[in-house]
Amino acid sequence: RALEEHPRTRFTLNISGCLILRWEDLGYSSLLERLSRLVRRGQAELVGSAAYHPLLPLIPEAEAERQILENEAILEKYFQVKPRGFFLPEMAYSPKAAKLVKKLGYEWLILDEISCTGKLGQAEPGRVYLDGNSGLKVLFRSREFSQSYIPEKLLKSDAEGALVTATDGELYGLRHEDPDAYFEKILKTGIKTSTISEFIRGKKPIRASLVPSTWESTEEELRAGRPFALWADKKNSIQVRLWKLAALAYETGEKFKRDENHYWFRWHLVRGLASCTFWWASAKDLKHVFGPISWGPDEIERGTNELVRAIRSLADIGTRPAKLRAEKLNSEIRKLVWERHWRKYWKKK
Repeated sequence: RALEEHPRTRFTLNISGCLILRWEDLGYSSLLERLSRLVRRGQAELVGSAAYHPLLPLIPEAEAERQILENEAILEKYFQVKPRGFFLPEMAYSPKAAKLVKKLGYEWLILDEISCTGKLGQAEPGRVYLDGNSGLKVLFRSREFSQSYIPEKLLKSDAEGALVTATDGELYGLRHEDPDAYFEKILKTGIKTSTISEFIRGKKPIRASLVPSTWESTEEELRAGRPFALWADKKNSIQVRLWKLAALAYETGEKFKRDENHYWFRWHLVRGLASCTFWWASAKDLKHVFGPISWGPDEIERGTNELVRAIRSLADIGTRPAKLRAEKLNSEIRKLVWERHWRKYWKKK
């Protein structure tokens, strides 16, 4: 609605393929059509991503490629576009993931500023960079602005020049209700906005050697060699077992590709590999981005169920050993999750 009412406003959007499919399931055809009109008018630029929102550096490259290509097919079906830019889920960058994105024909990435050097405040605001690892152009978001409620901070700021921000869409309305209508107010000021592809066009990039990281990485984590700590912490016994289960599921499916139930195996697998499965086990305080503590036993259990069901769904007798190992991991994860929940997080202020 904001874009429709302010035709000079332009945004670059990532809409994961799984969300588009969910909208169709829920009958939101009018929303899809309105977005399609904005895309055709050039007000909304869509980007590529992975269809079911996994952390690309942490899953097998073949699986990452499958999900990127599936996302492309979904965007083509609903919006008739082949994006130029790419959004790495959770802005999780690694040289290997970036090279895959480049191989598949994309031109640019948007990343958090910490990916530039491993330190905050080092990337020049609004400057276009060239990733020395992959050859992709890169734009870095301002973490300070992006972790605020951006419309409010912009209205109260005297910042000048180009500013790059990027947030989860849920910031608008779910995490922050905006009772003072700052979003409406900032759009009415006539602030100049641009899609990323428009912004970087014709600009000469600066070469940089990027570091593995995410939009939540801290300098301390990067110094310790833990770029994806929020999703894969070796000291987190639940996450360690979740990744063991994920690897077991993937490897079993690859071994039994001709199984009669392989379709249903993949249906469950991709949902279990979603980043939320692991994020909700991190128990990190996220009040700095209007969020709760990232602890959710039901969400962990949801992802665990999908990974176990992926293996359960395979019909070949040869999958019996994998099924037994999966059930053992499943029991261990559930026990750890609920013991930790009742003892440490339940009814805690």
